[in-house]
Amino acid sequence: MAEQLRPEIEIFIGEMVARHGFEQDELENIFGGVQFQPAIIDAMSRPATSRPWHEFRPIFINPQRIAGGVDFWNSHVATLERARRESGIPEEIITAVIGVETTYGARIGKHRVLDALTTLAFDYPRRAAFFRGELEQYLLLGREQGADILNIRGSYAGAIGIPQFMPSSYRRYAVDFDGDGKVDLAGSTADAIGSVANYLKSFGWETGGTVVVPAMVNGENYRSILFAGSKPLHTVEEIRKLGVMTRADIPHDHPATLLEMANNGGNEYWLGFNNFFVITRYNRSVHYAMAVWQLAEEIRAARNSGLQQK
Repeated sequence: MAEQLRPEIEIFIGEMVARHGFEQDELENIFGGVQFQPAIIDAMSRPATSRPWHEFRPIFINPQRIAGGVDFWNSHVATLERARRESGIPEEIITAVIGVETTYGARIGKHRVLDALTTLAFDYPRRAAFFRGELEQYLLLGREQGADILNIRGSYAGAIGIPQFMPSSYRRYAVDFDGDGKVDLAGSTADAIGSVANYLKSFGWETGGTVVVPAMVNGENYRSILFAGSKPLHTVEEIRKLGVMTRADIPHDHPATLLEMANNGGNEYWLGFNNFFVITRYNRSVHYAMAVWQLAEEIRAARNSGLQQK
């Protein structure tokens, strides 16, 4: 006799049947194979992004990750160039996102996505609504692609493929960039590159726009404008009046936000602009977005240096 499903999962199945026309028996069989993973709850409670910046940065800004980025770029020159032409996203930014997410596709995750999403949807109250939504999107994605949803593997948060898209992002932003008639973020590097570019473009990347510049602070008034997740709301001139200075030549009417990052012996400060905010749409962490930008800068410099030496 099949094991009884938890009542809340039965309710969820009923909603999927009513809302999207799934078969009750089919979903009951699928969820009957789910294995709840307490270790995933532990991992969600201790994200790497919660480390102070001086501990977080070396994980991603190091010689191996930089060299890997140069190799990735050199291996996919034409695809990255096409993505830049079509989206305005620089090659180094696309490369760095993939480098931070999965070490250029080498680590796309070992957890069954269905296990991860179901565990988080029903055993992680703090973000249960978000993960129930992603579980719904995952079932829809699997149906659209005719995929074996019990055996797709991804991150402990349920992110999928080379660029680690959540199911909702997969359905909304992923593109068939290699033109083979299907979108495959796990098996096609071209699809991953095109999809990262499309994602960042969709959130308003400004071609040629500044990402961040170093800043200095005086007094305490600056604390009222520290980045809290929203689009830059204050102009550089308004920010300067609150005791924040930068040596960079930025127009006074440019919207910006102030970033504060913990380092050994004190904090460092940066002004972030629209393109920094766009990177945070991929991951809301300031540390994540800064790691992407700094890795991108290092990859571009190292690649240019290598080209000049040839």
